Amino acid sequence: MNTIFRKSMLSVAGLAFAGGVFAGPIAAHANPVDTKPVAAAVQTTAPKPQGDQSHISLNDEQTANAKAIIAATKKAGLPERAAVISIATSLQESKLDNLGHLGDMNDHDSLGLFQQRPSSGWGTPEQITNPEYSTTAFLKGLRQVDGWQDMPLTQAAQTVQVSAYPDAYAQWEQQATDLVGQHWNS
Repeated sequence: MNTIFRKSMLSVAGLAFAGGVFAGPIAAHANPVDTKPVAAAVQTTAPKPQGDQSHISLNDEQTANAKAIIAATKKAGLPERAAVISIATSLQESKLDNLGHLGDMNDHDSLGLFQQRPSSGWGTPEQITNPEYSTTAFLKGLRQVDGWQDMPLTQAAQTVQVSAYPDAYAQWEQQATDLVGQHWNS
C-alpha cells in the first residue's frame, strides 16, 4: 500500500511540474504587469579592460600618432577593436611617441611607435619610424593571431609583440578605447 501511495504522489507531483512548465510561459504573457519599454543592455564582443588603468595626457604629436594608427587600421579594413589594441600597444611601447634610436637607453634596436626591431624583420629603420608602415606591420601580425577579436587585449598584443612584460598592455585599454571612440569618425 505504501508503494502505491508513493507512486500516486509522484505522479501528481510530476503532473503539477509539467503543468507549470507548459502553463508558466503562457501565464507569464497572459496579463503583462508593465507595458513600458525596458532598456536592454547590449553585450559587446570586446572584453572589458583588465586591471588598473593608466592614463597620460597627450601632446599634439602623440594625438597625431593615435590618429595615424586609426587611419592605418581603417585603411587595412579592420574594425575599431584592432585600433584599440594597436593604440594600447603603442601607449605601452612608446607612449605614442615615434621613437628613433635612443643610444644607450635603446632596447636593442627597437624603434618607432611599437618599438619594432629591424633585426627581427619588422622593416628598415625608416619604415619602422613611419606610423602608417609600423601600424600596418603590427596589424599584419595581429591578423595572424587566431581569435584576436575576442581575446583580452593584453593577450592579443603580447602574441604579436612578444614582450618581456606581457601583462603591461592591459593598463592602456581604457585610454586606447577612448581615443578610438573620439577619433574613429573624424
